[in-house]
Amino acid sequence: MAIYEQIGKGYDLTRRADPEISAQLAVHLQLKSDYSYLDVACGTGNYTLALAKYGGVWYGVDQSKQMIDTATNKSNAVAWQVAEAQALPYADETFSGVLCTLAIHHFATLTPAFREIYRVLTAGCFVLFTATPEQINKYWLVEYFPQTIYKSAEQMPSLEKVKYALKQAGFKSIHIKPFSISENLQDLFLYSGKHRPGIYLDENVRSGISTFALLASADEIAAGCQKLAADINTGRITEIVNKYENNQGDYLFVIADKV
Repeated sequence: MAIYEQIGKGYDLTRRADPEISAQLAVHLQLKSDYSYLDVACGTGNYTLALAKYGGVWYGVDQSKQMIDTATNKSNAVAWQVAEAQALPYADETFSGVLCTLAIHHFATLTPAFREIYRVLTAGCFVLFTATPEQINKYWLVEYFPQTIYKSAEQMPSLEKVKYALKQAGFKSIHIKPFSISENLQDLFLYSGKHRPGIYLDENVRSGISTFALLASADEIAAGCQKLAADINTGRITEIVNKYENNQGDYLFVIADKV
């Protein structure tokens, strides 16, 4: 995607692997030191490198050359490659686990990509970290950037579509684990400011979030930031945040087993 050739230039100013998310991914992947693993749509390699510290031989692919170049400059401990999710350049049953974080909404279609992931897996699992349209529509950000959040939710595949595509690809069992944003989240993706509303006033933060970079109009950003700043100053933001509290989680881990 051309947008990621641009976003990738300053992506790591605000995006980094969150320790809690990394730890949960490591558990779900059941990492072993002498096994091989793949990160699909790895971006600048933040989670790839974080997971590599837990063990395993790691590979990372992304369709953006800018992202892969940035990842390569960070470390040669991972085998980085420019590639599409639906055309992975690996032999059948190469990997014991595959990871994909916050990226499936950029896939043209889910099933071809999931079939490729199934093909390169041995008896391991495919772990997704994503959000559903229903979750996104419950983000308090909708109070300030309604059209942007609507568009963001609209582009996300529903959990039902994700499950269906995984089953079409051949995965046998699928497990879902909700994830809620903590106050000290270190990876500043879309809802990372759930408990820190002021971060959305920072243009650097917004530029590293594809929802704002791709979907938001300049007018809505200006108006939304003005309203958000006013509510932060008066304390009304607490009322807004509490209004959207739910127990369904803000994101999801989806764990799909091959056998």
